Amino acid sequence: MSRLRPVLAWAALGVLLAAGVAQSATALREADPISPPDAKTAQQMFADAPDGVDPIVTGPVSAAFKQRQKAANCDSAVWPNIPAVCYPD
Repeated sequence: MSRLRPVLAWAALGVLLAAGVAQSATALREADPISPPDAKTAQQMFADAPDGVDPIVTGPVSAAFKQRQKAANCDSAVWPNIPAVCYPD
């Protein structure tokens, strides 16, 4: 029995670690601050543009808007999977 104690201890530690990772992954998946569940996609917002709409803004925008775009990875987004936050209000 004394030989099994370290094995059982490591196995219990592994199970606890796996449960913690699964819980963290679930919490991260549920907390998506960028796109609320009722938010429209770019394809829905611009249904009259079948080839897509480029989210590049040519006019002046606020620093907060630029920060939102950077957080949403707008520069690497590909149509139709462009978050609505990439476009100005």
